[in-house]
Amino acid sequence: MSQRAGKASDARNQPRRPSGMGAAGFERLYAVRGATAVPSNDVNAILDATEELLRELMSRNELAAEQMVSCLFTSTDDLNAEFPAVAARRLGLDQVPLICARELDVPGAMRSVIRVIVHYYAPEGHSPAHTYLGDAQRLRADLHSAQ
Repeated sequence: MSQRAGKASDARNQPRRPSGMGAAGFERLYAVRGATAVPSNDVNAILDATEELLRELMSRNELAAEQMVSCLFTSTDDLNAEFPAVAARRLGLDQVPLICARELDVPGAMRSVIRVIVHYYAPEGHSPAHTYLGDAQRLRADLHSAQ
């Protein structure tokens, strides 16, 4: 391996610091999950519910767009009127890679749900605040008392 290739590899392995972090602040990569139930398979219902979920998740975790690495959205099969990622773009997450996928269609599983996992950088010792709203709180009853 050349010296140049070795230096590039070393740089990629260094923790990223979003703007505003001091040189002494060590950060690590975190992931936080969330979900919300959507009242109907309607463009506005999907966008409004997703936007509410993202705003709450970002607030609880004190996240700025610059800290976010990526967001993965899933939706149940009955929600197909709009991509949940469109709501993220409306919130200004235009520099964050986003992707949408289908949730597994498991018999008996809750319907009309949008889920998200957000990867982001935060100071060492941060505790991710997972965010489950409305009826989706039933998905993680263990977290409900902490919300």
